Amino acid sequence: MPLNLQQVHHIAIICSDYERSKQFYTELLGLTIIQEIYRENRDSYKLDLALNGNYIIELFSFPDPPKRVSKPEAIGLRHLAFAVSDIAKEVQYLEQLRIVVEPIRIDELTNKKFTFFQDPDGLPLELYEV
Repeated sequence: MPLNLQQVHHIAIICSDYERSKQFYTELLGLTIIQEIYRENRDSYKLDLALNGNYIIELFSFPDPPKRVSKPEAIGLRHLAFAVSDIAKEVQYLEQLRIVVEPIRIDELTNKKFTFFQDPDGLPLELYEV
């Protein structure tokens, strides 16, 4: 019998520059801070972030974390996807902030629009129009 999973609880992200990533996820993406903790024994911050009141991301800082393997496609987490209602509007906003965004594509299975951009550490983020 499979596990009785109810939902994804959160996604953990380790960043290289805590202040830069905190600004990116809160000011640019608009996630709200639930709590911010400095863990002195690990010289590490833990920032809990919410989207529309739902806890979704733990943002961590650690001294000298290893680099993320990204390209070519590596085994592991591929990307985070966020639902949006008007992808062209969101792309325009990102481009005004000089965030590089890939051209909008059409999902051949759903006929929905999507695109990718990256967080400050190169983590691929997707916008998917619903």
